[in-house]
Amino acid sequence: MAGGKWGAAGGALSAALLVLAPVPLPAQTGSAALDDPAREAAVARLIETARTSPPALRVLLRGMPKGGDLHNHLAGAIFAEDFLAWAGEKGYCVDPAGLTVVPPPCPAERTIERFAAADEFGMDRLIDAMSTRGFQRGVGQNDVSGHTQFFRSFERFGPMGGETANMLTAVRRIAADNTLGYLELDHNTNTLVSVVRAAGEASIAEAELAAVLASEANAFAALVPKARAELHADEAASAKAMGCGTPAAEPGCKVAVHYLFQALRALPPRQVYRSLILGFMMADADPRYVGVNIVMPEDAWLARRDYGLHMAMIRVLAAKYPRVKLTLHAGEVALGQVPPQDLKDHIAQAVAVGAKRIGHGTGIAFENKAEDTMARMAKEGIAVEINLTSNAVILGVKGADHPLSLYRAHGVPVVLSTDDQGVLRSDMTNEYVRAVREQGLTYGDLKQIARAGLTYSFVPGASLWSDSVKRMPVSSCADYTTSSCAKYLANNEKARLQADLEQQFATYEAERLARAGKVP
Repeated sequence: MAGGKWGAAGGALSAALLVLAPVPLPAQTGSAALDDPAREAAVARLIETARTSPPALRVLLRGMPKGGDLHNHLAGAIFAEDFLAWAGEKGYCVDPAGLTVVPPPCPAERTIERFAAADEFGMDRLIDAMSTRGFQRGVGQNDVSGHTQFFRSFERFGPMGGETANMLTAVRRIAADNTLGYLELDHNTNTLVSVVRAAGEASIAEAELAAVLASEANAFAALVPKARAELHADEAASAKAMGCGTPAAEPGCKVAVHYLFQALRALPPRQVYRSLILGFMMADADPRYVGVNIVMPEDAWLARRDYGLHMAMIRVLAAKYPRVKLTLHAGEVALGQVPPQDLKDHIAQAVAVGAKRIGHGTGIAFENKAEDTMARMAKEGIAVEINLTSNAVILGVKGADHPLSLYRAHGVPVVLSTDDQGVLRSDMTNEYVRAVREQGLTYGDLKQIARAGLTYSFVPGASLWSDSVKRMPVSSCADYTTSSCAKYLANNEKARLQADLEQQFATYEAERLARAGKVP
């Protein structure tokens, strides 16, 4: 690619992710060769001009390279229409209430295809029930909260299992359309999920955690290879569907993917612990799994009651599996949603047990030692995953009430993410548009966030940057046209993605200005 010396050094640049055709750039050398302050400032002016027009802003931002999406639940990333199409192929049917689907057999008139043909508005109600689409447009807002509608959606499409390959294909296609280069997907294999609830409903004391871990880890050692084989098969099927590795490969093939195992917090203690144990075991054994998360509603009765116990479980597991990285949902609560004691320290506890990133972090302002926690996050480089659409729909936290600017003011690294884009009817471009419109972010701020999406990812390998804030490259890539840089990028996936992102920024900016008839 013209002007792509970093891309040439590190392997083929993900050019297919760019919405517009590449524009040749001047031949450049040196560590900051792809940076052009005048060009960036000119694009920033275009963004500012479009700030008051969401459609114009989306046109500008869709092609903007966005780095990585680090908080993306695979199941929640899928749109209801896709789930229904796959269910229809399996002969599933719409239930009598018209709010979900059920396995066959069932009356012919209730097959998904017949139901859709006979009752268009019924199909609309079904899609609304399986997402927050209707709620976001005012349907049923007097009867149900966004929180309830969101989490209830999963119960309605959850029975349609066995679609991981299709889901991977769908989410990578969406990522490519949104100019993302990397996805860190929350996803559990069916092999491991199936044994979690078998742990029973008995309680567990902190003093028992070490002994239970020894027993469980030994019992489930044989499951990990099966889970790895399951993921391998799903990835292979997805790659085949997109033609990856062939001349007809889709743009989604260029999107790099790793996984986070998501432990389940709103269950009885032994089940939570089992899901955490399985997660740590999988992340320790399979390099495709780069970390462990803990999910489900933080305000759920059992999640609230056992929050401290869950942190104790994580401490025990982190000691046994020190290589496993943690990103923890914490502070996904709001004033009035939970009692005051559940607002005071959840984020602080998650940081204390070793979380390298915090998911949501919406309740930070209500924590007793908020400033101390943010100071620690800033000092230790613990990023917060900001989910603007999710927080607005589920928690009602948006605009000036959202803590995004508070985190940034305290020097906490910030990334934008989608959370559950299918259920929430959003995408990463929409998150960027919201960040500009509702949070006042500039183009420079967005570039910083896009870079952070790779810097604070758990992608294996060393970084391109010796100082990510000043964007000073490592010595091997002080001149990225050298063979030493080529070797460094070949051996470090994170650095390779970061190098591609810098090339993509340069190409995007040149293209935007060319389209606008502007010169920097």
